[in-house]
Amino acid sequence: MSYPIEQKLVIAVASSALFDLSTSDKVFRESGEAMYRQYQREHANEHLEPGVAFPLVQRLLALNGTDSDDQPVEVILLSRNDPDTGLRVIKSIESFSLPISRAAFVKGRSPFRYLEAFNASLFLSGNQEDVRMAVARGAPAGQVLPTDFVDDWTESELRIAFDFDGIIADDSAEAVFKSNGLAAFLAAEAEAAAVPIPGGPLAKFFKEIARLQQREISKRIADPEYEPRLRIAIITARNAPAHERVVTTLRGWGIQIDEVFFLGGIDKARILKEFRPHIFFEDQLNHLESASRLVPCVHVPFGVANLPSANDAVSEAINEDARRQRKPVTPAVTEAPADADSQ
Repeated sequence: MSYPIEQKLVIAVASSALFDLSTSDKVFRESGEAMYRQYQREHANEHLEPGVAFPLVQRLLALNGTDSDDQPVEVILLSRNDPDTGLRVIKSIESFSLPISRAAFVKGRSPFRYLEAFNASLFLSGNQEDVRMAVARGAPAGQVLPTDFVDDWTESELRIAFDFDGIIADDSAEAVFKSNGLAAFLAAEAEAAAVPIPGGPLAKFFKEIARLQQREISKRIADPEYEPRLRIAIITARNAPAHERVVTTLRGWGIQIDEVFFLGGIDKARILKEFRPHIFFEDQLNHLESASRLVPCVHVPFGVANLPSANDAVSEAINEDARRQRKPVTPAVTEAPADADSQ
């Protein structure tokens, strides 16, 4: 009997998203593949430190029950390493007791090509080029950005925040704004207020997360003492009158959200600082430049907001910050190395 992967919420993570590979990546860049391989072998029993996506992954997996029929979440490792150099990652997963048992090691190739095979609704990586290629091919992918966020492991709640346009919904409304300005955007949204917006790059992931939240709510109904462990927020630059179409879209999908913020130009970091999500998905880098230091952030390079040169200055600023701190984020102009995930 085959494993029912199509029945799971599947998240695929690269090593560079799950762990901090800054030191081993530095060895690869400065000393080459042979020394990198030797370094990984010599340090195979030293576990890596948690990376940007670690809080999300750990808390998602904690939503699984102990019964084999109560395991809605699956996390799969997709690695640019080969099994030899990737052994340290596997041992690190084991050291944190993460129930991740499935992996793909593709030795230097782009791992996102296997997302559909694993039924993954999201791929997270520190490799900017892998993410850009994945999104360009219609895959649900995002690049994790460096952060100063320190998780509070004493609480069990998982908080996830989404931008709306270009993430949950497509960028058709954003395209009107970019081409014709705010007045045209507001007029178009008022006219189409009763029409749901088509799904964006993370629509499938968003819907599956919403279903997982309904599962938590059902547990609360069955047991009034049970505390739901998943909270979802939408944080969008829209405000009235463009807010109505967000509600229309969510209603059309049959989804209710815990918190929605229509900010109308207010810095999203102000809300993120209070909500403290374990991950925030956004398509525009200018909204992430300050927010990524506060909370774990993922840039989804989708649509008109990410046309060539649209985000060059901000992208370089974020990646230069990552280089100074030796975090696993890469500049757009660098080619992916043959064997290191963090590139």
